Amino acid sequence: MAVARPRSNERVADNEVMEESLMALLAYFSVPEFGLPTVFVVALVSATLLPMGSEFAVFGLLKLSPELFWPAIAVATVGNTVGGAISYWMGYGAETMYERMKHKRLEMKALNWLERLGPKACLLSWLPLVGDPLCAVAGWLKLPFWPCVGYMAIGKFLRYLTMTAALLWWFPGQFTP
Repeated sequence: MAVARPRSNERVADNEVMEESLMALLAYFSVPEFGLPTVFVVALVSATLLPMGSEFAVFGLLKLSPELFWPAIAVATVGNTVGGAISYWMGYGAETMYERMKHKRLEMKALNWLERLGPKACLLSWLPLVGDPLCAVAGWLKLPFWPCVGYMAIGKFLRYLTMTAALLWWFPGQFTP
């Protein structure tokens, strides 16, 4: 059975509808009363153990509202740091599981390395895949909370600043909905 292909006019119309919908969505989230809270929530959730990234939420907001550069970086940093702190406390509360686990040699080396570095290891909380679990392990090890949060904030701030600046450099100009 042959599948009917859309004519080129239909594809153009579909692309225009999709582009208009995307621009309307970006415009909605760029409104400061929605954009910054959205960036905060996305950054917070992405810093927990859920697999999610928040850089593109910051990038999207800044493409529509470039004047929000520093507020967006600050809000994303705070949201991501709060998410890291939540992961820390989740790890802290999971101490009983930690005590029951049998550790492999590689895991023991990683834990020893983390204990040696202490809260400074949380500077690496910005890393993909390992950064968020690192915050939870810091809690498991009962590393000092406020120094860990401070180092998390520094690392996350530098990540947002670097990633956002790089994305804005690679994709210059402002979106106009």
